[in-house]
Amino acid sequence: MQKEWNIVFLAGLFEIGWVVGLKHANIPIAWFGTAIAIYLSMHLLIVASKRLPVGTTYAVFTGIGSAGTVILDIVLFQEPFSLAKILLIGLLLAGVFGLKTITKEVEGAKG
Repeated sequence: MQKEWNIVFLAGLFEIGWVVGLKHANIPIAWFGTAIAIYLSMHLLIVASKRLPVGTTYAVFTGIGSAGTVILDIVLFQEPFSLAKILLIGLLLAGVFGLKTITKEVEGAKG
């Protein structure tokens, strides 16, 4: 099951990439990279969801994407820093980690 969670994590990283790409892409190659990131994030999410519960998988995926996008905006794109944002991201990540730790593999799933 660890393999599937690694796939969800990778899908979340690609989600961060395409969200940032949608905002900052301004040349054709950047738009192409954004399209590839969209495809890979969704494909990897589907692959992982075959052995993990869809609701939990999607919650973890979007949590990774949301937290990563906010952090990347602060670090790379000079989005204003706010202690409240960081605390709420920490709370979000705690929930994501909690969901991951209590989730069992889907019985009878083929992989």
